[in-house]
Amino acid sequence: MNKRDNTTTVELLGKEYQVACPPENRQDLNRAAQLLNSRMQEIKGQGKLYGTERVAIMAALNLAYDFLNATCGSENTQTEIKKINHKIESALAKDQQMDLGD
Repeated sequence: MNKRDNTTTVELLGKEYQVACPPENRQDLNRAAQLLNSRMQEIKGQGKLYGTERVAIMAALNLAYDFLNATCGSENTQTEIKKINHKIESALAKDQQMDLGD
């Protein structure tokens, strides 16, 4: 297989990058690159960060934060879920005790 068959080009902030990628993963890579590019454009548009490297790092941090919240939830969300689970377990335990008492 030709080495070029395993690469694709993505564009970030107007610059093209060659990335190693098997053909079957190109669509997902392109979607990820579009999302990253969009976030980088937003950050650059705020005018607070100037260097491409810093824009890329901030975009990566924002995406990682979003990913963690989507998959794990924030610590506050996890704490609230634990409280709700505890209340449900307590209610079920009381209900079970009532059933045993009958």
